[in-house]
Amino acid sequence: MRKTSTAVAAVLAVCAPLTALAEDSSDPIVIPIHNWSSQIVMSNVVGQILQEQGNYVEYVTTDSQAVYESIRLGDVTLEMEVWEGAFGASYRAAMEKGGIVDAGDHDAVTREDWWYPMWTKEACPGLPDWEALNECAEVFATVETGDKGRYLDGPVDWLKHGKERVEALDMNFTVINAGSAAALWATIGAAEAEKKPIVVFNWTPNFAEAVWPGEFVEFPEWEDGCDTDPAVGPNPDALYDCGNPANGYLKKAAWEGMQEKWPGAYETLTKISFTNPQIAEMAKLVDVDELEPEEAAAEWLDANRDVWEGWVN
Repeated sequence: MRKTSTAVAAVLAVCAPLTALAEDSSDPIVIPIHNWSSQIVMSNVVGQILQEQGNYVEYVTTDSQAVYESIRLGDVTLEMEVWEGAFGASYRAAMEKGGIVDAGDHDAVTREDWWYPMWTKEACPGLPDWEALNECAEVFATVETGDKGRYLDGPVDWLKHGKERVEALDMNFTVINAGSAAALWATIGAAEAEKKPIVVFNWTPNFAEAVWPGEFVEFPEWEDGCDTDPAVGPNPDALYDCGNPANGYLKKAAWEGMQEKWPGAYETLTKISFTNPQIAEMAKLVDVDELEPEEAAAEWLDANRDVWEGWVN
C-alpha cells in the first residue's frame, strides 16, 4: 500500500531537536538528484527528515560528476551517495580545491564493475575470470558489434571507463553505453526469457542482486594509481587496466558552509548511515514496486523508524 509522509511527519515532529528548528537557516538546503533509483529515494528520505526538522529543502537534477564542483561552490548543499569507483576521482578533485567536506561513510560497501547473470556461465564456463570472458567474446556478439562481444556499460556521465579498459587489456569487446539505469535492467530482463548470455555494468548495493543472481567479472585487482599512473597494473602503457575496487566506500559529502548555516541538519547528516540491504530496498520500491520516489521515501521511513529515529535525537 502506498503511504504519504503524514505518518512519518508526526513521528519526526516529536523527534526533531529544538536546536535544529531554532538555529538552522531558513534558506533552502539543496539536494541533488541523479539518474539511479537508490540515490533518488535516499535523497528524498533525507530531504523528508530535514523538512520535518524545520528546514526548507529543494531538489535539483544534477550531473553525477559535476555535482562535486557544485557542492564545493555552495550551489548544492550535500550529496548522499559518493561511490568510490564511479565518483571518487571527481570527489577527490573537489576536495583538493576546497569548499567540500567529508560528512562520513555509510555502512554499505560498494562494488561497481562488469557483471553477468548466472545463466551466462553456462555459455562461458571459465567465468568470472576476465581472460576466460575474452576467450568467449563471440557468444556476446550482436548485430551492432559484429564479431566482437558487446559489453553494455553504464550511462556516459558515470565515467566507468569501459572503453579504456577494453583497449588497455586488448579485449575483443565493443563497449556500448546504456542511456540509463533502467536500460540496464531492461536488457537483463529481456535476456532472462531466453537465457541469453550478456555482460553489463552493475553495482552493489541495488535491488538487482536479489532479482537476478549473478557475479562480477574478476579483472586484475585494483591498485591505487591504476586510473592515474600507467605503471600501475599489468599494462605499463595504459590506464584503467585493473578492475574497480571490490570493497569500495560509499560516502556523504557536504558544502563546507553547511555546518555553520544549518547546524542541526549537518549533525543529522553526519549520523546517517545506510547498509547494503537498506539501500537495495530503497531501489526496489521504485524499480520493482513502481512507487514514485517521494512515496518510496515515505514508505521506507514509515517501515524503518528504528533505523532513523536515532539520527534526529
